[in-house]
Amino acid sequence: MKLVQTLTLCLALSLSLAAASHHQEGHAQNDKPKPGEHKHEMHHGAKLDRCQGMEFDAVAVNEEGFPYFFKGDHLFKGFHGKAELSNETFPELDDHHHLGHVDAAFRMHSKESPDHHDHQFFFLDTKVFSYYKHKLEKGYPKDISEVFPGIPDHLDAAVECPKPDCTNDTVIFFKGDDIYHFDMTTKKVDEKEFKSMPNCTAAFRYLDHYYCFHGHMFSKFDPVTGEVQGKYPKEARDYFMRCPHFGQKSTDDHIEREQCSRVHLDAITSDDDGSVYAFRGHHFLSITGDKFHSDTIESAFKELHSEVDAVFSYEGHLYMIKDDEVFVYKVGKPHTHLEGYPKPLKDVLGIKGPIDAAFVCADHHIAHVIKGQTVYDVDLKATPRAPVKEGTITHLKNIDTAMCGPKGVTVVIGNHYYQYASPMIMMTARIMPEQHRVSQELFGCDH
Repeated sequence: MKLVQTLTLCLALSLSLAAASHHQEGHAQNDKPKPGEHKHEMHHGAKLDRCQGMEFDAVAVNEEGFPYFFKGDHLFKGFHGKAELSNETFPELDDHHHLGHVDAAFRMHSKESPDHHDHQFFFLDTKVFSYYKHKLEKGYPKDISEVFPGIPDHLDAAVECPKPDCTNDTVIFFKGDDIYHFDMTTKKVDEKEFKSMPNCTAAFRYLDHYYCFHGHMFSKFDPVTGEVQGKYPKEARDYFMRCPHFGQKSTDDHIEREQCSRVHLDAITSDDDGSVYAFRGHHFLSITGDKFHSDTIESAFKELHSEVDAVFSYEGHLYMIKDDEVFVYKVGKPHTHLEGYPKPLKDVLGIKGPIDAAFVCADHHIAHVIKGQTVYDVDLKATPRAPVKEGTITHLKNIDTAMCGPKGVTVVIGNHYYQYASPMIMMTARIMPEQHRVSQELFGCDH
């Protein structure tokens, strides 16, 4: 009897183990990528918030000058927005290397070397990847020593230094306290000592300036001598990302940040007295003569709160457009919110949102509304108001905002603006006019 019970118990145990094994195997099969399923779908990265303060692994721009910030196996595109997996844009980084993080990155700017111009280089441990227009070049990845002889593995940062900033087209590599200048023409390596600079965890060339990121701070430096001039280090969240609720700043800090921020503007306008109002995220900058003022949007326009799409000035009032609503304020100290607003954009201008920009030129009553590359004219004295398609802007894309002032029409795209004598010239132009920098030439920033 005991023998039978023992055999029965053993059989039950065997069946149980077999079932468990089959169950685990099923889970293992389910965990494997299915046909057509990308490897990046297997990642389970933590939610990253750059506004909490983080040390970036690498920073670089693409061939269009659009910045990429790398952290772990994630990537932030631009100065605001959520993180995404790096291998969604650069899948080979994962396929070849089981992506953990990018050590260093840069975009080569070398018109004298067309084989490398506008190519993006990524460094992972001992390997370097070269991309052109988001496609991995044939033969890559390669050993760092093969492409950049004399440069060590496991780098901390890298940044390009084209002529004439450096004598020849050069790449600057950082590893701990060691600095290497690699001449792209001669392949010669010069070791440098940048005494005034902290150790860089990432480096970045942007608008012809050189930035060393260390932790969540950054310093601007001379690429040849490493000299850091001015009041540095500074907080990266003030200048290279949109962080609406970051820090308690003094008035002077607010002004400098809004003058010098690299984050694109949401809206800009010039009122009847020539004062300029520029809006970015949760903050605004006003310029009257040589006096600057900055604060949160909510402090001056509490009904609006933040983040407007477009603003234009007309007969002593600011028309502020957000999504499909229009808020109107009488200009003054303080600005007065008009009763009855907000009203639907469709009721006020006869057009559906969202829109990219709107402006009215002095002594006129036509609102020029830009939506994509189409310009609509709205007669503000007409009842009811109805948009009339005025024309199409063929030479500009991704317009952020625009205003009309004594110098004509100013169109802002990213960190640059373009000047036109009139709305008609803006629409009929076929070539790009001279490019100007928003932070330095429009707002007087010194860096």
